Amino acid sequence: MENPKKIETRINFKSDTFKKYFKNTSWLLAEKMFRVLLSFFVSILVIRYLGPDNFGLLSYAISFYGLFTALSVLGLESISIRELVKHPDKRDKLLGSVFGLRLIGGAITLAIIIIVLLSTGESYDTSLLIIVISSSVIFQSFSVVDYYFRSKVEAKYSVYVLSSSVLISAVIKLLMVYWKAPLIYFAIIYSFEFLVAAVGFLMVYKKRGLKISRWKFDKLLSVELLKDSWPLILSGLVVSIYMKIDQVMIKNMLNNEQVGYYAAAVRLSEAWYFIPIAITNSLFPAIVHAKNISEEFYNNRMQKLYDMLAWLSIAIALPVSFFSKEIILILLGNTYASSAPILTIYIWAGVAVFLGVASSQYLINENYTKLSFFRTFIGMIINVILNFILIPVYGIIGAAVATLISYSLATFSIVFFKKTNKQFIMMLKSVLLITFIQYLFSRWNIHSEKK
Repeated sequence: MENPKKIETRINFKSDTFKKYFKNTSWLLAEKMFRVLLSFFVSILVIRYLGPDNFGLLSYAISFYGLFTALSVLGLESISIRELVKHPDKRDKLLGSVFGLRLIGGAITLAIIIIVLLSTGESYDTSLLIIVISSSVIFQSFSVVDYYFRSKVEAKYSVYVLSSSVLISAVIKLLMVYWKAPLIYFAIIYSFEFLVAAVGFLMVYKKRGLKISRWKFDKLLSVELLKDSWPLILSGLVVSIYMKIDQVMIKNMLNNEQVGYYAAAVRLSEAWYFIPIAITNSLFPAIVHAKNISEEFYNNRMQKLYDMLAWLSIAIALPVSFFSKEIILILLGNTYASSAPILTIYIWAGVAVFLGVASSQYLINENYTKLSFFRTFIGMIINVILNFILIPVYGIIGAAVATLISYSLATFSIVFFKKTNKQFIMMLKSVLLITFIQYLFSRWNIHSEKK
């Protein structure tokens, strides 16, 4: 019996498929770049205006809300896209069911936050900030329209909406800085941005000739979606905790000002996180299809994704780490000088984050959602323990070290599972630049043969 024809795994830059996904990725990257640059510029002015104490309190309120956001998302984002790709004929039932679940999850999330605030005795001003920010969870239910456009590889429609909402929000923030508005107004605009995005999604969806009135909430389908997503709900909760708990702990163990210094460095470090999200969100449908073609093609695409994200993250971390002091002084001024050492450390967590985003897509596609939860749980436990140990001794520097260690261990913990240890090897090859060196050698050999 003859061997089946070997599938070509090299990227064909002239193919219609490549052009389709490249165009979609370009839209996502362009939109994210626009949002990041605009938000970055405005955030710098807001951070300078509020000062470490008020900015620390605002960051604490956002982080407190962030601890509970997974309850509203319900782990449905990637699951929804996967199902819309596989079953486009069930569009209205899927969108209606996911929308209904998101609304229910949002209402429950808001109720839990209010109960926690009442039981912990948080001050009135701080509680008001948190509740205003948390109200955005209802408006975020309309992001199901974004899921649909991403499943159709039509990112440009989401770009129109998200870019517009950010632009409007940015203009209002600039006016608030100019008018020297009180802190509560910055919490209001946080939720207002999601309201604008919700209205925008509805308008674009309608303009595409589609009707929300056709959405149908299907109980059986909703149950099936939750059966697949419940490990991702737990995983999302754990992610929220280990990504936001540091600022909550700093506020309670130190003070608002220290949260401000720390949050400023975090804001600069996480400004780059749109890159892996945009790339993986755009390429996820292609990776799903690759699985149906062959295992070799599938793994080849995963390796290329790891390579791309690892090299980008290292290319960002190196210069930022070396020039962290200069970056802080130029952008935020002497008031935030204490943020520089935090930036030096925290920026390297991006390597684990970039690869973690990519490997999460793999785990979802393989339906290894329990493993996804387990590795995130490991990261949360390590982060909380290290924060308890390091913050009292080293302050906010200890929190940055705790984040770097926990993020890295969480991402690479898949080495301990037989089903996924091959992915660890692939990621390690990317981080150690092994595949990059192999690529250079192959190019050198081709060049030598031509001579």
